[in-house]
Amino acid sequence: MSTLSLRLPDSLHEEIKSLAKKEGISINQFISSAVAEKMSALLTEKYLAKRAQQGNEKAFLEAMGKVPDNEPEPNDRL
Repeated sequence: MSTLSLRLPDSLHEEIKSLAKKEGISINQFISSAVAEKMSALLTEKYLAKRAQQGNEKAFLEAMGKVPDNEPEPNDRL
């Protein structure tokens, strides 16, 4: 595990302290979770962009052409 020295504005530090206390976790756990959540969002965006580049519109349209034109079940309607 690594140690990181972090400078935060006092207002942000107090808010983090309050939220961590409400969640019943340490400030370190709160910040680690926040960083992991942000990383997950950024890495997911990168993954989806890469997958989109591999897309094939012709293959997609062919696959969609195989889907029957049925009305949705009552519980699937918007």
